[in-house]
Order: sequence, then C-alpha cells, then structure tokens
Amino acid sequence: MQALAESEVRSVFANAHDAELEQVSLPVGFFVTEWAHLDAFGWRDPRIPSRGYLVTEIDGEPVGIVLRAADRTGSHHRAAICSLCHTQQPGDQVLLFSARRAGAAGERGDSVGTYICSDLACQETVRLGRPPAPSEVVPTVREIERIEGVAQRTRAFVADVVTG
Repeated sequence: MQALAESEVRSVFANAHDAELEQVSLPVGFFVTEWAHLDAFGWRDPRIPSRGYLVTEIDGEPVGIVLRAADRTGSHHRAAICSLCHTQQPGDQVLLFSARRAGAAGERGDSVGTYICSDLACQETVRLGRPPAPSEVVPTVREIERIEGVAQRTRAFVADVVTG
C-alpha cells in the first residue's frame, strides 16, 4: 500500500460527512506505519471508541470507509471468526461493524455490516505466525494465501460500501 500523509488519509473516506472528517483521530503509531507491508490500514478512533476506519487501495487509489462498532451484547465466552482475516478469536475480540453506504444510498440510511476483529488489526493478525527459522525467510504458501485473502476480502467490503 502506498504511504499516506495525515491529510491524504482524511480525504479518502467515501462515506463520511465533513463533520465526521473533522473528528477523525489517527492512531498513536500512525507516523511510524510501515505502509509497504500493508494491504489495508484499519484502526479504532482513540477519542470515539465506537468508531473505526478502514483504508485500502482499489485500482491503485486509496479508498477509506468510516465504521461503527455495534454495542456488545450477550455472551462473549464463545469463539468468533473475523470475516476479513478468517481468524478465530474469543467472542469479545470480534465485533459487528457497520458502514453507511456512500452517496445517495447512505443518505437514505442504507448500510452494510460484517464481523471484524475488534481492533481492526486484521493485516497484522494474518502476518503473525511462528518466528521464521534462519533458513526460513520466505513466507509459506499458506501464509501468502492468508495475506492475499484478507486483502481481497477487505477490498471487496470497502468496494461494497462505496459502490453498493
């Protein structure tokens, strides 16, 4: 993913109103983000905990969406699977996030939702694994497939929000 400056990040949200864009808080580590190793950049707003952001590239251009986390209800002792990274997590670490659709559909109140890791760190999650042995510097085929899978599902979700 191409590196983005703070002003560029604020300008890519397809489903945000001006007031929402003014409220965007970047994560603490934003300025040390290793963009070249990411297919998407997701984070929870440090000032507005119910809000999250997801930025990816579609056709070589950065596109972002504003997400809203559903209120936690019910039992969280069960496991859940993130729809983006397909990682099984404890139930309290996967949340339903919804995004207002961009354009006229969003103005009518249309939205789309999916279950995502509560910290929106799917990109890092699929890259975590066993530490490579000295002779094992190349990711395995399975690891590459997981990384490509989360990238494709993230782009598809963002595209669905943007274009419906």
